[in-house]
Amino acid sequence: MVTGKENTQRTAYLTFDDGPSTNTLHILNILREHNVPATFFVVGNESDFARRVYQRIVNEGHVLGNHTYSHDYEKIYQSADAFMQDVIRMQDFLENTTGSRPEVFRFPAGSNNQVHRQVQTENPYIMVEILEALREEGLQYFDWNVSSTDAAAVTLETEFIIENTLYNMGGRRNAILLFHDSTPKTSTVEALPEIIQSLKEQGYTFKSLSPDSFYVHFRHLVF
Repeated sequence: MVTGKENTQRTAYLTFDDGPSTNTLHILNILREHNVPATFFVVGNESDFARRVYQRIVNEGHVLGNHTYSHDYEKIYQSADAFMQDVIRMQDFLENTTGSRPEVFRFPAGSNNQVHRQVQTENPYIMVEILEALREEGLQYFDWNVSSTDAAAVTLETEFIIENTLYNMGGRRNAILLFHDSTPKTSTVEALPEIIQSLKEQGYTFKSLSPDSFYVHFRHLVF
């Protein structure tokens, strides 16, 4: 793991993967209530509902991040070209929908995933090629150093998410926290207010991600 661009103050970056869903709306309400920004790494959904959610994320001052359009491992990890076609499709779709073109990116399963090895057995350098292509596109990618572990089950118990998140903070000065806001993640919504309040009490400032933010890279390519 490589980190960089650290802040001297305690900073927490809340990130949510795999939306939008109705849970995204609940999370947006919580963030507004607590006056906290976040970053949403979204996937492609062309329904009217999803388009409204994308727009609300932007309108309320949060950051839209690209999590690929399809989030289909078998499709995107066939080749660097296939991966980037999916990424660019999402870039164009979000820009056309909201007027905002993402500048931040998160790999499905993280940049150190082993999925690509199962899908693509002929090219051992596919991830290097993808990283270089992302750089050429001007997309900074972000992994995480604090997991809420809400992906450990379809719907993990609320108290486990709270306990695991706060434990995994481990006194870090800069923390990128991983949550999920897909449809089953109702307990993530339930856990969020207590997590936010606890981090505030510990003196954390909340920020959304940008290309110049503190970063965590599991697989590193210098930008």
